[in-house]
Amino acid sequence: MRIVAVCGVGIGTSAILKVNAERALARLGLTADVSASDLAGVADAAADAQVILTSTELAAAVREAIGRSFAEIIEVQNYFDVDEIGAKLEESLG
Repeated sequence: MRIVAVCGVGIGTSAILKVNAERALARLGLTADVSASDLAGVADAAADAQVILTSTELAAAVREAIGRSFAEIIEVQNYFDVDEIGAKLEESLG
């Protein structure tokens, strides 16, 4: 499974979201290839992803950037809240 964490510039915030997504997955006993991307490169980065994690503020821009995709976009309110990220991933991955 591939998950892409997206922020506007692709440096700090997406890296934080990536690490916390990996922590949330570990708590759930799941494994995935999690990568970080900026908004400009998300179409390529998420070409084979099943899940895209991003902020509510960027969700519309991510949808526009990726066009038609089978990836589910999960909006995260707090990139530091591993429990929130885990709950949203668990709901998505069921």
